[in-house]
Amino acid sequence: MTKFTRRNIGLAAGMATAVALTAGSMIAFSANAAPVSGEAAPIFVDYPTTTGEEISLGDFDGKTVVLEWTNHDCPFVKKHYAEPVLNMQTMQSDASNDDIVWIQVISSAPGKQGYLEADAAIAKNAERGSEPSYTILDPDGDLGRAYAAKTTPHMYVIDGAGSLAYQGAIDSIRSAKVDDIAVATNYVTAALTAVAAGQTPEVTSSTPYGCSVKY
Repeated sequence: MTKFTRRNIGLAAGMATAVALTAGSMIAFSANAAPVSGEAAPIFVDYPTTTGEEISLGDFDGKTVVLEWTNHDCPFVKKHYAEPVLNMQTMQSDASNDDIVWIQVISSAPGKQGYLEADAAIAKNAERGSEPSYTILDPDGDLGRAYAAKTTPHMYVIDGAGSLAYQGAIDSIRSAKVDDIAVATNYVTAALTAVAAGQTPEVTSSTPYGCSVKY
């Protein structure tokens, strides 16, 4: 069975534009070729997780879903997992308390930065106190490409009807500095708050920042 299908995805014309921001480690991308906010999110089917389960987007019909592309060696991912703020862990915990499904996705290819097999991914999350609902292993990059995931982190919020409510950066300040978290606008939290209220987020897409996904 095909692991994903593209349904009701509008594709913007032109080539994606990449802008190197720090020594090639952080790249900001245009939204070209990305799924369209407000339309159906790409369906994925039977993706393996670190616990040996296979999950599909349809398993969570009626629930809000967050997708988080991650690479534990990326400094911009480390920023959001770093002590003492523990920003990503707090967001995951808050989501769990609100019955939101949080899915971490590792799309790094074997031999590339961020690649982890199941046991190592479980250990890494335990080490940093991370508790996503699931961690999907996507070493062939099919799921990442279906969502046009460009950076780590790259975040997506899908509402209970399967529509893409938000996609893009985790917040408004493009840096690897932990101190910037407190003064940034957290786009993911804002989107989740809007979706819970039955509203469209004020910001439905933004340009992601971080390390390039290591396909």
